[in-house]
Amino acid sequence: MDPLALAAGSALVGAMATDAWQQARSATVALWRRVRPEHADDVGSDLDVLRRQVLAARVAEDADTEQALAAPWRLQLQQLLRTVPGFADELRRLLDDHLLPMLPEERREGPAQVVMRAEAHDHARVFMAGRDQHITGE
Repeated sequence: MDPLALAAGSALVGAMATDAWQQARSATVALWRRVRPEHADDVGSDLDVLRRQVLAARVAEDADTEQALAAPWRLQLQQLLRTVPGFADELRRLLDDHLLPMLPEERREGPAQVVMRAEAHDHARVFMAGRDQHITGE
């Protein structure tokens, strides 16, 4: 899945539990009005229902449910990234300007991209990791 769709879906769900939720909702619905105007009203209603579910998950301290609630939005965003020209720029603006600033610092996760390339010849070995790597023994 596109890292932008992952980050935006997570940030959207995370922003639902903040005091600035109405701003995030308005910005998200405005994005839909630009790219899929026929679905904008439904998206607003869906976001309201989802917010109630996210708040209930937070009260229950159920992080797994909260993450599961983000999945359908990630899929929708992924589909729009594939089918709507220019949607990536719009989604990045929504993420950077409206969603991420509403989240507490420890919950801000923009899209991460790790590109690695290695070549090994003869008997050489290559060890690559996107984060920590611990090699013990031989």
